[in-house]
Amino acid sequence: MVPVTYYVALSAVLFTIGALGVLIRRNALIIFMSIELMLNAANLAFVAFASVNGILDGQIFVFFIMTVAAAEVAVGLALIVAIFRTKKSIDVDQINMLKG
Repeated sequence: MVPVTYYVALSAVLFTIGALGVLIRRNALIIFMSIELMLNAANLAFVAFASVNGILDGQIFVFFIMTVAAAEVAVGLALIVAIFRTKKSIDVDQINMLKG
């Protein structure tokens, strides 16, 4: 059996990669993928701790996080497509110019 510390370390690495992707990249699609990576890192930690404790609360939290992530992807991609149709770019710096 794999110790829970390995899962937590993997979760921390994935979350860090996702956070760096959000902070460094300028492409909106890459930013959304980084946010999804961060959510999946949290899911991995929830499942790891739930399996150690022998309770199902972690899996229930993961279900709700996946539901919110699916809604976020649907709305986010719709916004990206709408912005791309008007600006012909999905660069975050150019999207920032939409402030009125």
